Amino acid sequence: FGFLRDLAAAASRAEGAAIAETLVRQWIDTHDEQVSDVAWRPDLWGWRILNWAAHAPLILSSTDLVYRSSVLNALARGARHLDRTADRAPAGLPRVAAWSGLTAAGLLIAGGDPRRSYGEAGLAKALAGAMTVDGGLICRTPAAQAEAITLLAMLQRIYDARRIDMPTPIRESLAALVPPLLGCRMGDGGLSSWQGSRPLDDKTITAVVAASGVRTRPLAQARDWGYQRVSGGSTVLVCDAAPPPLGRVSEKGCASTLAFELSDGDHRLVVSCGGANGGGARVKGALADGLRTTAAHSTLTLSDSNSTAVLSDGALGKGVTEVELDRQETDDGTRIEARHDGYRKRFGLDHRRTLILNRDGRELHGEDQLLPAGGRKQSMVAGFALRFHLAPGIEVTPTADGQAALLRIERGPLWQFRCRGGALSVDDSLWVDSQGMPQSTRQLVVHAEAPPGGANISWLLRRAG
Repeated sequence: FGFLRDLAAAASRAEGAAIAETLVRQWIDTHDEQVSDVAWRPDLWGWRILNWAAHAPLILSSTDLVYRSSVLNALARGARHLDRTADRAPAGLPRVAAWSGLTAAGLLIAGGDPRRSYGEAGLAKALAGAMTVDGGLICRTPAAQAEAITLLAMLQRIYDARRIDMPTPIRESLAALVPPLLGCRMGDGGLSSWQGSRPLDDKTITAVVAASGVRTRPLAQARDWGYQRVSGGSTVLVCDAAPPPLGRVSEKGCASTLAFELSDGDHRLVVSCGGANGGGARVKGALADGLRTTAAHSTLTLSDSNSTAVLSDGALGKGVTEVELDRQETDDGTRIEARHDGYRKRFGLDHRRTLILNRDGRELHGEDQLLPAGGRKQSMVAGFALRFHLAPGIEVTPTADGQAALLRIERGPLWQFRCRGGALSVDDSLWVDSQGMPQSTRQLVVHAEAPPGGANISWLLRRAG
């Protein structure tokens, strides 16, 4: 019933109520008497209770007492269902949603104080298990981070309506969720696309943060959540500097370790394809699986393989287990050096990436190295590719020497790309936008070969206009 938020914004109360009541009647007629796997999933019941509470004027304006009674009875049945099942929801955001709905029911339904106390204890425990120490969700998905903030902000409104203080652990969790989310914002205010997330737009993120009531700055170093943010001048860089999430807490994790995204003011320059688990009906099947691969992110791919195995059942297999990270701030800019072991067992090589963003944001120096590691030396030459997926609307003009390209941003500045150590080509790519719609775009690909002793490619992105 998340559509109720859009309906409330798009129609008058009278118009919206007519539509909302029709759909609520249909849901009750179809699902109220039969506990089905999907409609009665604990996390969906949690969201449903919160959305029904937030938009009660739309669904309870009717003078039909039989209908109103059926809605309230459904609410009560949903609450009793959550009494039994909230803690069975998958760890992470789904369990937080289930316990949030149960807590809301305790606040809304007469005589609900015991349920509220039970729900608050369960929610505090669910949040503790769902969040890293720096406030990021264990699924590592920025869009899910925004959903968690939305959940707790909606619950906060119910506490406010009852004139009851939200318990301190829940209130502190809400406050802790916001800085990491802001740390994944690009220069246009929208999110970067990690772990299958859509790049939710500036208006959506601004509304989510405003609803939270939390005023804070972006978290530049979310070491436990796994993202590093660097800014200089009008340039913003966000880098994935951690292993992918564990399969039990992420439906469709992505092999994106050491990828980065880059923006200049309101213009995105380098992106991840994104959208593997946030594109809805437009992104599914083979396309969704492809968007989870290392090649769908702006990083290095060795021998056409993923740094972490992407399995057909939606889980992740073996690969990156450790990321070494060093960040240094100087008067000249910020240097990030990170190394992962995703190719060590298969190829005897580690990938090390160095990113240096100048203080004025006009130059990003990069170096990608394949280094012998793990006591195992590869016995043959292996091809690798370094990819830079570009945002839509960027015109690419490669130079004759196959080492550089001009990047003309539509209604934006001119950037230059130059590399050393490989051959540059320009290929097709795509980017899943904030609405879940795949957009055609281009990518820079630097091809090279790694002998048993390893290899390295240096490159530079420079603002020319």
